[in-house]
Amino acid sequence: MVKSQRPGIQPTSPPAPAVAPAGTFPVAGGPVSVAAASPQDPATLPLEAPPPDSRTRARNLLIGLQDSICAGLERLDGTGRFEEESWQRPEGGGGRSRVMKQGSVFEQGGVNFSEVEGTELPPSILSQRPEAKGHPWFATGTSMVLHPNNPYIPTVHLNYRYFEAGPVWWFGGGADLTPYYPFLDDARHFHRTLKAACDSVDPAYYPVFKPWCDEYFFLRHRGETRGVGGIFYDYQGPGGVLYKGQNPEGAAAAVSQRLGPLQQNWEQLFQLAGACGQAFLPSYVPIAEKRRSIPFGPRERDFQLYRRGRYVEFNLVFDRGTIFGLQTNGRTESILMSLPPLVRWDYGYTPEPGSREALLTSLFTRPQNWLEDAGLDALCAPHRAVY
Repeated sequence: MVKSQRPGIQPTSPPAPAVAPAGTFPVAGGPVSVAAASPQDPATLPLEAPPPDSRTRARNLLIGLQDSICAGLERLDGTGRFEEESWQRPEGGGGRSRVMKQGSVFEQGGVNFSEVEGTELPPSILSQRPEAKGHPWFATGTSMVLHPNNPYIPTVHLNYRYFEAGPVWWFGGGADLTPYYPFLDDARHFHRTLKAACDSVDPAYYPVFKPWCDEYFFLRHRGETRGVGGIFYDYQGPGGVLYKGQNPEGAAAAVSQRLGPLQQNWEQLFQLAGACGQAFLPSYVPIAEKRRSIPFGPRERDFQLYRRGRYVEFNLVFDRGTIFGLQTNGRTESILMSLPPLVRWDYGYTPEPGSREALLTSLFTRPQNWLEDAGLDALCAPHRAVY
């Protein structure tokens, strides 16, 4: 593993403000997210060509990630099995969707892989990367969303992707955790594992990618983050600043500007995708194993279904990849795989003051420095929400 040494980088990630999510690019059958506009004109960045076998290596990494994640999740569930459906895209390429239903742990979950190509880039991409015009393009990605049965087990999302058009290429990805009942130890474990994966390649990554995740998965109309976050990154190519999102005044942009422009190469970013992708099972399985046997009743189930509504709101209102995919020739079932099988909206609901539901709403849907803020323990301890 190549690791960049960057002395003086502090692994802190200040809370991000409420901003709109970045844009997305659809890989047919399932949207592959990309950030909106880079703060630095991409046309001025050096066009370092990818390796000759870049597409094969990216594909093998991502389809292998789908295989390993599915195998690990089947071991965790015990009874549930993924059913696979392969599909083809008329314009070029295809993919395979794997869905598990009514398992012991997972009510529904899907892990998708896609590998598509074409000749005409959409205007939304060309407006951001005009140097890609006229080049055949290639995109591949693996995406996953898991909706557990037990409300004490969080929902989780993952997506890692690679895009190429002639000399223009970039990696993107991330993972985020959406709990329904608060456990500080779970949030810390998830972030600690992803931070270690980022740090294994470059310690500059997590301090930018963590607040970028808080920023991206934000529901403006609710004033809430989708959950406790994780990491998010996009448009990572050979140069420029790390942050390429939409809020130049936000926390991620501030850390990125302090770091300044960074030279990255294809091998380094390929390793980042591999390290973060392989960190998923260690980041999530211990949480699910720890919470799967906690008893729950109608109150917890109703709150889980209510909070799932926020997941639906984000995916259908803000996720531009979902919207764009539905407006184009994407595979609808795979695009909407991220939605939960059951959900509810309860008009005017407010949690009971002092309840764990209130703690989830007030603390765990706001950007926090999960790894370094010792004050979070005092807020969670009275609710038995630390461990």
